[in-house]
Amino acid sequence: MTGETRPTPSTRGPVFGILLKVASTLVFTAMVACVKAAAATVPVGEVMFARSFLGLVPVLTFLAVRGELAQAFRTQRLGGHFLRSSVGVTSMALWFTCLALIPLPEALAIGYASPLVTVVFAALFLGETVRIYRWSAVVVGFLGILIILAPRFTPETLSGAGTGETIGALLALASAFTAAGAMVLIRRLITTERTPAIVVYFSLIASGFALLTLPWGWVVPDSWQALLLVLSGLLGGIGQILMTESYRHADASTIATFDYSGMIWGLAVGYLLFGETAEPIVLIGMAIVIAAGMFIIWRERHIGLARPRAGKLSPPAL
Repeated sequence: MTGETRPTPSTRGPVFGILLKVASTLVFTAMVACVKAAAATVPVGEVMFARSFLGLVPVLTFLAVRGELAQAFRTQRLGGHFLRSSVGVTSMALWFTCLALIPLPEALAIGYASPLVTVVFAALFLGETVRIYRWSAVVVGFLGILIILAPRFTPETLSGAGTGETIGALLALASAFTAAGAMVLIRRLITTERTPAIVVYFSLIASGFALLTLPWGWVVPDSWQALLLVLSGLLGGIGQILMTESYRHADASTIATFDYSGMIWGLAVGYLLFGETAEPIVLIGMAIVIAAGMFIIWRERHIGLARPRAGKLSPPAL
């Protein structure tokens, strides 16, 4: 095994891939809703364990049905998986904690800083060439993030009851940075490792890290908490399958643009389930961040079309 294999060509067309991607964002949003509800009364480490360990159930079942289960445990770079998982677990812990502190739409909006940070990290650590167009989009995107964060840094929110939400916003931003770091490490891993191995080793290592928090007060969940924990894991695994399968049916650049449909689900779920609404200034910042992200995707597609196809890495697929 010398590298990532190309996905099996699809006979269903890109529309099917887009539908799978949109479905994955809906499932991931449902997972986030379960995590948010559970994190209000269950320790974050316990929620992380449920998400990581139980998420293996649909993933391993799917791989077994496809006859690819053995690939999930073959690796040439166990140390690379450990490093990527360490960064990813940090991002997950920050993200799950912020969900208990700030409204879901705001958390999701700040989370969209991750693709912007990935561009910066790819230039710094992978030596990727980033020209003025994408740098400009990154700067504009971060202006959008500053607009989203602005309400959390007023004299009122920096004191008293608002302090928790300010901390939550900062944790969401820190999660976006660490998620970008994990993505850069995945880009390195994917040159020699298959995606099933990357997914499975992350879930196993993340479960191990989460278990380390057991002495800090895990609880015996009641029936409602248990349901939320089980759903968070199963939905996370199903979302992973839908997302990776979508890349079998359409180009990565086409699929990536529909990642932002998750914001629609986030706004709806935040309002319907948690009674949360996004302030107008947050919506403005969100629109700027999404526009910047969409421009980066368009620019990368434009650059990708100009490259020799042999020199392009295939998108990962389970």
